[in-house]
Amino acid sequence: MNERAAAFHALHRPGEPLLLPNAWDHASAAALAARGHPAIGTTSLGVAAAVGQPDGTGATRAENLDLARRLRDLPVLLTVDVEGGFSDDPAAVADYVAELAALGVVGVNLEDGRSDGSLAPPELAATKIAAVKAAVPGLFVNARTDTWWLGVPEPLDEALLRARAYREAGADGLFVPGAPDDTVGLLAAEAGRPLNVLHRPGGPGLAELGRQGVARVSTGSLLFRAALGAALEVADAVRTGGYTDLPTVPSYGWVQELTEQFGADRFR
Repeated sequence: MNERAAAFHALHRPGEPLLLPNAWDHASAAALAARGHPAIGTTSLGVAAAVGQPDGTGATRAENLDLARRLRDLPVLLTVDVEGGFSDDPAAVADYVAELAALGVVGVNLEDGRSDGSLAPPELAATKIAAVKAAVPGLFVNARTDTWWLGVPEPLDEALLRARAYREAGADGLFVPGAPDDTVGLLAAEAGRPLNVLHRPGGPGLAELGRQGVARVSTGSLLFRAALGAALEVADAVRTGGYTDLPTVPSYGWVQELTEQFGADRFR
């Protein structure tokens, strides 16, 4: 395991959760890096929507690679949301993740939800995980199961079944977005791997999630959606002339400095 990958693994401490903000382009990632976040994830919704594609349909294979190239020089550890790996062929998924790792990516989210609203068979998802770990042993594979988001009957039982299968396949972490607050402690105890949950506005904070054994808290698409919402609010306010205070807005100069420090002249 290389030094960067080892550093990313070490950030996952049950009880002291890593806050992992999710970026969708160079500017958002550079801004988060400048804010001092040691690690950043990508958001599949943000990456897809930014290029006019739907999320979760396997349409952004090339865009994720291109974004990883653009972010490779940022002073952060990068993990990429690869949806279901953009293939049902485990070897093809492993080859793709190996391309990301060659660009400096230290982790991936690999999910079992499908665009038709079903879950991939656990055996297939586990085989993908095993293939990725065989190809890039040090890479942090965060195995995501969508048992709650897709409305599976008995979602807790199904999540625990899949947690065992994914752990045995070599997954380094378990991500269960949408898990109810009263199941988080049980999932953390039973997962056998660092548990990742999705931040929910109005839900438990980092400290409370840490007390339940959580190791990582992701923002998912929240930052991307918040940015869109802020843009719409400002545009509507300018149109109506009915505002006195803007949201906190970075200055033109600050954004230029980000680009000068981390931008296109460093792209390769």
